[in-house]
Amino acid sequence: MNLSEITIPDSAVASRALDVVSRFASPSLVNHSQRSYVWAASYGIANGIDFDGELLYVSAMLHDIGLAEAFDNHSVPFEYAGGNVAWVFGAGAGWSDERCTRASEVIVRHMWPSVDPDVDPEGYLLEIATSLDITGKNPQWWPAALRAEVVERYPRLDLRDEFTACFIAEAARKPQSSAAASLARGLAEGLASNVLEQNR
Repeated sequence: MNLSEITIPDSAVASRALDVVSRFASPSLVNHSQRSYVWAASYGIANGIDFDGELLYVSAMLHDIGLAEAFDNHSVPFEYAGGNVAWVFGAGAGWSDERCTRASEVIVRHMWPSVDPDVDPEGYLLEIATSLDITGKNPQWWPAALRAEVVERYPRLDLRDEFTACFIAEAARKPQSSAAASLARGLAEGLASNVLEQNR
């Protein structure tokens, strides 16, 4: 599989989701969001997982928006803040309440230790995709050539240092958050040793 085989949704809603993350997040987080979609979609395609491409794309673009200064909530963990942004975004796009809720669920669940693909395929795909992109988990699930091509197209930039700093700040203010738990499990070390960093 190569990058040209992965379809980027061309709907107006998908395009606006990219516009939103590009306006409010750093270039490193924008590229992380785009890589996360590609990892998720490519794995889904390769493994015959039926998923909603537009829903997955919008969720991938907005999954870390709660780390952006404009949407950083003083008490709510970033994934819940991001889920709320996605709900409002979807409502503004004319999505049904159910579809808005699905986007919120996918974003919240990307921080779960695991997601059941039979219950939430988009949540599962985003969870494994972000796990690869941040801590380098299960890189063998994606061909090495695809990994290199994706990182070349969407460079990692300062993601390692920026993401670590974001999680340290989040954990300090919200010690019961998933960010704090991730740091305790070695997120910073995983970022530093991620095989994807070799393709920088």
